[in-house]
Amino acid sequence: MTKYSAARRHLPTSPFQARPEAPRKHFAPGDRVTHDRYGLGRIVSVEETGDAAVLVDFGSHQQRIVQPYHAMYAL
Repeated sequence: MTKYSAARRHLPTSPFQARPEAPRKHFAPGDRVTHDRYGLGRIVSVEETGDAAVLVDFGSHQQRIVQPYHAMYAL
């Protein structure tokens, strides 16, 4: 099976419903989060320019996580 690099686009004449886009996650400094790999943490800073990223303090270390934040959830 071939994987294509381009996303599929929905045609307006298609009888099928378009897949809704996942809502973008927005975090602010001080927000508590959980990450599937690193555990519980607190947002230290948010970078909005370029590749959007957040710096999270997980207690033992700080980790920079870029969008999309698949494995990170707000508490």
